[in-house]
Amino acid sequence: MQSNINSVLVFCGAGRGAKPIYANAAYAFGKLLAENHIRVIYGGAKIGLMGQLAAGALEHGGKVTGVIPTFLKTKEVAHDQLTQQIEVSSMHERKLKMHALCDAIVALPGGVGTFEELFESITWAQLGLHKKPIGLLNVNSFFTPLETLLQTMQKEGFIGAVNRQLVCLLQEQEQVLAHLQTYAPPVVRQWIQEMES
Repeated sequence: MQSNINSVLVFCGAGRGAKPIYANAAYAFGKLLAENHIRVIYGGAKIGLMGQLAAGALEHGGKVTGVIPTFLKTKEVAHDQLTQQIEVSSMHERKLKMHALCDAIVALPGGVGTFEELFESITWAQLGLHKKPIGLLNVNSFFTPLETLLQTMQKEGFIGAVNRQLVCLLQEQEQVLAHLQTYAPPVVRQWIQEMES
């Protein structure tokens, strides 16, 4: 059980989305983490949902660590008011560093980059490389199609029921935080090990 969650890695969009509900949710989630004395780990930008997440935490006394590749400092507009900003050389190094710094992972709405980061984290959990909780905040039913896709993956035999337990889709921010704090990782069958035996 993950009773001590001191830092949460948040994946979310560098854009604001088409509706204010997305930016508002990102800001509110940063605020919630700050109020619970949980450090935000994220991609280090001051634009889009990323910027709103950081603002929500910083404006309520929270601590925020950004991790950004050198080549994205201008494109994503690196945040210059963070508690800590870490510059790395590549996207891969960015993901490794953010993952190393966190106790749990949450995805908010975003684009292809957000989903790439999320799916890599799920894959690492499936392979037994980490046992950190992964939560999706289903703002405006954004992740509902993904839930359907995961159900289809399970139905068609590409992932097992246990693997479906590695990621939890929730509607309310407080539910996400409670999930992170009470998560007990399932025992995941390691097909790689079975092939070697």
